[in-house]
Amino acid sequence: MLFKNIGIIDENFEYRENMYVGTNCHSIVYIDSKPPEDEEAFFETYDGKGKVLMPGFYNAHGHSPMSLLRGIGENLPLQRWLEEKIFPFEDKLYSDAVYWATMLTMAESVRFGIVSTTDMYFHIDDMMKAIVTSGVKTNICRSVVSFGVSPDENDSFREMIEAIRMYYGMEEGRVLVDASAHAEYTNDLATLKAIADAAKEFDVNTHVHLSETRFEHEECIKRHGKTPAEVFLESGMFDQPCTAAHCVWVTESDLDIFREKGVTVASNPVSNMKLSSGMANVPLMYDKGINVAIGTDSVASNNSLNFFEEVKLFALTGKVKTMDPAVMTPQQVLRSATRAGALSQGRNDCGLVKEGFRADLIVVDANVPNMQPCEDMANALIYSADGKDVCLTMCDGRVLYKDGEYTTIDIEKTVFEANKAKQEILKQL
Repeated sequence: MLFKNIGIIDENFEYRENMYVGTNCHSIVYIDSKPPEDEEAFFETYDGKGKVLMPGFYNAHGHSPMSLLRGIGENLPLQRWLEEKIFPFEDKLYSDAVYWATMLTMAESVRFGIVSTTDMYFHIDDMMKAIVTSGVKTNICRSVVSFGVSPDENDSFREMIEAIRMYYGMEEGRVLVDASAHAEYTNDLATLKAIADAAKEFDVNTHVHLSETRFEHEECIKRHGKTPAEVFLESGMFDQPCTAAHCVWVTESDLDIFREKGVTVASNPVSNMKLSSGMANVPLMYDKGINVAIGTDSVASNNSLNFFEEVKLFALTGKVKTMDPAVMTPQQVLRSATRAGALSQGRNDCGLVKEGFRADLIVVDANVPNMQPCEDMANALIYSADGKDVCLTMCDGRVLYKDGEYTTIDIEKTVFEANKAKQEILKQL
């Protein structure tokens, strides 16, 4: 495809007007202010007048099947939300329910410009069917919980290993599989070490929840005399590239560990505020040179996957945390939404509008009322744009969504089946 007469967010996250961008197979092959000499070699052209081409979003932390739990357990703190609402519902999940829930999340994701998700859950086989059908990328993991069961007897640990062996590298590398400990508080030290050892054996990334709430953080210190970050460090979980979700209550010494070990923080501002967990100190993380990406968490604690909303709140929480309106540049914020997430997934050739990089791209309509008049496009994308302004989503050079139409998903059937599955589960509660 050849995008012409289109504004772009370039590899430095600066705005450039009236550009030509060509894609071929999986990759970006041409970027210039002039049309290519072999323009006819591109089988399709896209007139980008009034629109902006930018990297697709990389959702650094999600739980895709939880779309069925949208709106369940509103206005509860995390522990009550989990114990009273989430866990009982999840206990009734079944194969088809997980498939259609994941498919619904993939539809919402591409509608809002998300091309890849670092996904933590269970029922991995059913999730994979939906992910492969949808055409998106994923770093998926079966999160392990031990609750006193040894790794040798732990079904979740066995399923994690099976998922790595079965799915890693599928779909020409669109599918990667991480090793995951759900959290410090749901695993004993022996299990954490076993997960870390497995990650090293298979040379895969790791993914954890870390210091999401004050309660979690302080109870860990009572149990071990160490913070969750220190427990994960000693277990070896950070010896492989790790994505640590939330990190709201981390200490400055925890952040020094992240910097030393190359841990990515996946900040989830909407979920953290909705559950009253707090706000991560992203500006301090930036200052320390930590790779900070952005996640949505699940729609059960977020209510939507509107990534532009997430990006705006991410930027605003940094300002409020420091009481400094200039603390985070638009380039830093846009990088966190795109390139930082790609790097956290180990996708080094993704997340930039750059020749030779994967064509994971979205087109945003800038000629809508909420984007006009536009003083500065980078700032407008953060503070004025909305997910519904996305008019095209492309992953690995394949258009998945364009102007209200899905190319890989039957959206009517997906919505119907997901609602049907939710009602069937609610009848059992």
